[in-house]
Amino acid sequence: MKLRLKVSLLHVNVHLPTVTYNNTGLRPAHSVPLSLSPSIPLFSLPQSLIALWLTDSYYYYAACIVIISLISICVSLYEIRKQSNTIRSMAQQITNVTVRRSSGEEDSLSSVELVPGDCVLIPQEGLLLPCDAALLAGECMVNESMLTGESVPVMKTPLPAAGGRYNPETQRRHTLFCGTQCIQAKGGRPGRGGAIAVVTSTGFFTAKGDLVSSILYPQPINFRFYQDAIKFLLFLGGVALCGTVYSIVILSRTNTTWWELVIRALDIVTIVVPPALPAAITTGTIYAQSRLKREGVFCISPPRINISGKVSLFCFDKTGTLTEEGLDVWGVMEGSGAGFSELVPDPRLLPQGPMLSAMACCHSVALLGGQPLGDPLELKMIESTGWELEEPAGDDKTLDSEFGGHRVLAVMRPPACPLQSESVAVALVQRFPFSSSLQRMSVVTVNPEGQSSLAFIKGAPEMVASLCLRESVPAQFSNTLRTFASDGFRVLALGYKTLCVGVHRGEVERDMQFLGLLVMKNLVKPESAEVITTLRLAHLRTVMVTGMKHNLTIININRPMPCAIPITKGTVCNTPVHRPLLSQGLYQGVINYHLAINGKSFSALCDHFPEYLPKVLMRGTVYARMAPEQKTQLVTELQKLNYRVGMCGDGANDCGALRAADVGVSLSEAEASVASPFTSKSDNISCVPLLIREGRCSLVTSFSLFKYMALYSLIQFSSVLILYTEKTNLGDLQFLFFDMVLVTLLAIVMGKGGPSTELHPQRPPASLLALPVLASLTLHTLLLILGQVSALLITTSQDWFVPLNSTMSGAANLPNLEDTSVFDLSGYQYIIMAVVVTKGYPYKRPLYYNVVFVCVLLVLFALMSWLVLAPVPFLRKLLKLYYIPDMNFKILLVALAALNFVFCFLLEVMYRINYICIELV
Repeated sequence: MKLRLKVSLLHVNVHLPTVTYNNTGLRPAHSVPLSLSPSIPLFSLPQSLIALWLTDSYYYYAACIVIISLISICVSLYEIRKQSNTIRSMAQQITNVTVRRSSGEEDSLSSVELVPGDCVLIPQEGLLLPCDAALLAGECMVNESMLTGESVPVMKTPLPAAGGRYNPETQRRHTLFCGTQCIQAKGGRPGRGGAIAVVTSTGFFTAKGDLVSSILYPQPINFRFYQDAIKFLLFLGGVALCGTVYSIVILSRTNTTWWELVIRALDIVTIVVPPALPAAITTGTIYAQSRLKREGVFCISPPRINISGKVSLFCFDKTGTLTEEGLDVWGVMEGSGAGFSELVPDPRLLPQGPMLSAMACCHSVALLGGQPLGDPLELKMIESTGWELEEPAGDDKTLDSEFGGHRVLAVMRPPACPLQSESVAVALVQRFPFSSSLQRMSVVTVNPEGQSSLAFIKGAPEMVASLCLRESVPAQFSNTLRTFASDGFRVLALGYKTLCVGVHRGEVERDMQFLGLLVMKNLVKPESAEVITTLRLAHLRTVMVTGMKHNLTIININRPMPCAIPITKGTVCNTPVHRPLLSQGLYQGVINYHLAINGKSFSALCDHFPEYLPKVLMRGTVYARMAPEQKTQLVTELQKLNYRVGMCGDGANDCGALRAADVGVSLSEAEASVASPFTSKSDNISCVPLLIREGRCSLVTSFSLFKYMALYSLIQFSSVLILYTEKTNLGDLQFLFFDMVLVTLLAIVMGKGGPSTELHPQRPPASLLALPVLASLTLHTLLLILGQVSALLITTSQDWFVPLNSTMSGAANLPNLEDTSVFDLSGYQYIIMAVVVTKGYPYKRPLYYNVVFVCVLLVLFALMSWLVLAPVPFLRKLLKLYYIPDMNFKILLVALAALNFVFCFLLEVMYRINYICIELV
């Protein structure tokens, strides 16, 4: 009984058909318990509790709970089934594919039958890939937004001819991932078009299988609030045990039978331990999730919303996140061993030569429907030269013949203008795509009739310079690069050399001739500075972690932050000189400094100087040239320092860090992206403060609902024990009125208040077992018990008091004055405690903003006052309340409730002040 939606919100093992991989297809499998979002609780109908209520003659309550539970089960099953179908439709992709056998024959079969080692033919028009495969021949333009959240199509090239162990992570540019859409394929099947790939993995072993698995079986969330909630339920179980012992002792002194003693003991347990508590505290999360969705922030892991309220450090990617996605060419500076030439602002003004050809040809851009697609940086670079891209049309060999019979991937043709009249078309015959670990890309080109085969390289300036002949690199290289980086420019270096077609990548990318620097301007988004300032004022630490950037470039972007000291690879690894200096600075902390660290330095710290890593992380503000796995490792290491880490990024290289972070936010235009718990439709970081504010509001609301449900159980627990002492109890409809009319309505609308418009420097509490929380609940309970006992004593002291019929016990002797007085005061207590525990400043808007909650409060207060002061005979008879003619006594009960409210309210204010003082200390 008395389970205030207790029954309808209990979790149960609902067996539904889930999905499992059979090779590459997904088929309905055996029934397994399906655990989905906690924002949609699983409902059940515990027959044992229904039987208990019927045994105790609580027919109305049992019937009401049965109806609510049946409705809840139907709604829950519908929602779960819908989500199960959504996951199945996302995962299930059975199609026909063409495979090439060892004998050379081609065979069409279902993708379900694919196994690793099969040779798959990718048609020219592309397909939805049913497996992970390594590209052997040809090139593919692939949309990987479903896996990475990056809407820019990616060019995939064949595996290098040189031997080596295949790794899908380090060789992503040669890997076709399951679930991604191949837009077009070319160059792999002479005379027929398309490409050839070999199956490397199927089913749950693919990238998509891993993604589906993570959705079906998410990693457990290590959050103190949820852990303490379970521990507190055990504490309430101990309270229920004490109440059970007390009730047995009291009732055994009467003529109560042993069967009634058992029922009463079980009754106490159902009152004190609220099974609805885990579901009730999710209402705040549900409201927050709905508000975030309206703001364009989508969440696939609702428990993360509460965690976002405790974030203490936020990492940001740079390009596309803090800065604009597109780049503008600022100028080109040619260089050689003799030095750098003057900066040329327009590449079209460059003379015909290797530098202009390198800018026009060294890219992975492809045509789709006549429109160039690829990396925005490369698109802008090609646009600045004025050259036009042309690709072979199907099986047309015209371009191959034009360029000496070489298999042509693409052709770059110069514009028809006087400035480049001497330029000739250039054909790309080999392409080695960009790799974040290598920090470079390269191509091999030929001129018409196959003459003058040249290789071009483009990438990070230090990396390109290290691959060029030393005598070709200007002596001013480092100073020039430092100047541009300090001014916030993005700088790429280019090089070239003459070689034969058909060599492997290692042969191409060595002993190059340095060509010069391409200087590009990457503007900071207008929202970035405001958001970073807001986070800093809220005492939230901000860190920038990016891939292809020079330390000084990032420092320039971080000018609002304190001065950062660059740490290069030599600074960490040069043990005799720099290690003592680093140690002295880290341990003494003489000045307020921040560190700018590159990826190599970070790896060196992790591998060789782990004892210094925590102290470097405490001062690290800028992390440049970080590989994707280094970003993930950085997030993990920060979490080891007890930071709640948030990560905001927009690219495929951020996926690992987004998943590893406590709160990952993907800025993606791809709506199908599930690369992180949160996905924002906006292209800037303005969603981050919103998410943190919503997280704090949700956490505080969950905290308030937890306290309210606990206090509600304790109020009813106190009422029952007091009435047991008087040999009576609450009636069936009295329990139903409290549980359904008062508490359920208040609990549902309590969390509708929105978050505060500002971020407070102090984070909300997350520990339910902290001493201030336990002390507050204990003192509230004592005040509530004192109020009920006072109401009972005042009632018994009246001249007109009529004792109850002591020959009967429990609800059988209703109505009586003892029950009526406790009912009247406890009804007010349910309402006033809803007001007391909903104070959420400074994380929530004031109470009056929650209009629905205020209206429900007023209506319920009016209803309760009506029942106390002037109940109509029908309601009084229905609820089995004793008629009290003394109006002064009734007003005295209302005044006692008001006094109870004042004391509880002041106690809650003192608790919040005490918590703030403890946090500040």
